[in-house]
Amino acid sequence: MKKIYLVGAGPGDPGLITVKGLELIKKADIIIHDRLGASKELLKNAKEGAELIYVGKRPGAHTFKQEEINNILVEKAVDDKIVVRLKGGDPFVFGRGGEEVRAIVRNGIDYEIVPGVTSAISVPELAGIPITDRRYASSFTVATGQEDPTKEEERLDYGKLNADTIVILMGIKNLPKIVGQMLKSRPPETPLALIENGSTKDERVVVTTLGEAVVRAEEEGVRPPAIIVIGEVVRLRSEFGR
Repeated sequence: MKKIYLVGAGPGDPGLITVKGLELIKKADIIIHDRLGASKELLKNAKEGAELIYVGKRPGAHTFKQEEINNILVEKAVDDKIVVRLKGGDPFVFGRGGEEVRAIVRNGIDYEIVPGVTSAISVPELAGIPITDRRYASSFTVATGQEDPTKEEERLDYGKLNADTIVILMGIKNLPKIVGQMLKSRPPETPLALIENGSTKDERVVVTTLGEAVVRAEEEGVRPPAIIVIGEVVRLRSEFGR
């Protein structure tokens, strides 16, 4: 029976993939993979002769459109072949995994999800910032920094996010807009961290405030991939010796 495995690769450190995910990479006949921070190391585990297909995306340069990626998945699904769709983080956290599953199901193909360690939680904590803490944060919200450009109108108003800790993925490009909206409901001295290349050897953390975030990001040259963390828990980084 035709089957596709959607595997989460984790936040960037290849050691953070799940045991099941790594086992599937080793067994796969075909691996369709993103532009992953961990891709080079993880793909070294692919068996000899495995077909590796790169469908990665980066700002302003997409190898394939999403519809084309969906078609590749369907075309490569062959009986008795182990097909792995390797995605950064977790397949369903802003990764368009849902769109891929819909295409798979529409074509009568079976699938299995192998969850990945999401960067929304792991990257801040590896940088010394727990997203919850009994003293400072009893709730958190994870939001995307880039809504679907094909929407008729934007639905996300960052100023209305009211959890104690706000984690924003893929938001560096829109940082001025995000900060502008959040300053309507939070004081400018609210702690904020920018974590670039989280969980990798190239990780860089810039700790600042909501009011100074845009200027600091420009001064420090912060570039994607980077995560934005907003809230009192950012103060714990220094307490944790980071």
